[in-house]
Amino acid sequence: MKVIIQIPCYNEANVLPQTVAALPRRLDGVDCIEYLVVDDGSEDDTAEVARQAGVHHLVRLPAHLGLAAGFITGLEASLKQGADIIVNTDADNQYYAGDIERLIAPILAGEAQIVVGDRGVATLKSFSPLKRLLQRLGSWVIAQTSGVQTPDATSGFRALSREAALQTLVLSQYSYTLETLIQAGARRIPLKYVPVRTNPQTRPSRLMRSIPHFLAYQTATILRAYTMYRPLRVFTMLGLMLIALGIAPGIRFLYFFILEGSAGHIQSLILAAILLIVGVQTLLIGLVADLISFNRRILEEVLFRVRKLEIEREPVSAAPKGQPPDAPSQP
Repeated sequence: MKVIIQIPCYNEANVLPQTVAALPRRLDGVDCIEYLVVDDGSEDDTAEVARQAGVHHLVRLPAHLGLAAGFITGLEASLKQGADIIVNTDADNQYYAGDIERLIAPILAGEAQIVVGDRGVATLKSFSPLKRLLQRLGSWVIAQTSGVQTPDATSGFRALSREAALQTLVLSQYSYTLETLIQAGARRIPLKYVPVRTNPQTRPSRLMRSIPHFLAYQTATILRAYTMYRPLRVFTMLGLMLIALGIAPGIRFLYFFILEGSAGHIQSLILAAILLIVGVQTLLIGLVADLISFNRRILEEVLFRVRKLEIEREPVSAAPKGQPPDAPSQP
């Protein structure tokens, strides 16, 4: 049983040694533990610091591509290195590394394929009251869209089995946390939350630059991912909403036409016709989108099998501790 702990990094030279030093050297039920750092185009000495810290694998991206790209690149590299379980943690040492054993326990026991650390965002003192409210609201929305109980949707402290990692796709360029949860719910991948602890904050969050910025990007991610995996439901709701809006002016027109014999109010009839036509068209678009989603599922299954074959055929390279090789740059 091999566990690789991956750390996506961007300009983390100051904190990375502390983060790596806190990682566990032994875990119950695990034969081999390795560390992998993804340098996301850092402008400081993150790569050199990672080498000096003794990480086993170092992947350097050609430019700063964002957290989502760093996460998925780390998964690919970890799979190629033969990981049975991949643990993702942040480079800023936000998460208490001693709880990694809690993360992997449900996977080792066969209870889940994805395990996410629950920070208890509703009571986390390092978050402002507004941020705690937004975190709770976001977790509730993700729970509704994914169909999975979600106490902490934005937690990046998570463990994935090899099978789950092979099935994970991230299309967002902003973050991976929400999209992967919706994806797991749609694919019915067994997912579990475990309580984890956090360390004192070392720097402000780079993802949450401001409340409007955070809301805009997270809302777009949720809508895009949910529409991708539940197109019929989304377009049916929109279509029925438009039809309901179209019925109201239609009833108004009929009221004046039948009861009062008035030939006016033609604008109500036009509005009703437009809304009803658009509503029916939206329902038809939903049917087409649902058929397309079946084709997407077939393509995802093909991609899963191809990735599995490619990774299983590629030999695992040994990396002596303290001398991590630079893996080929990946987008």
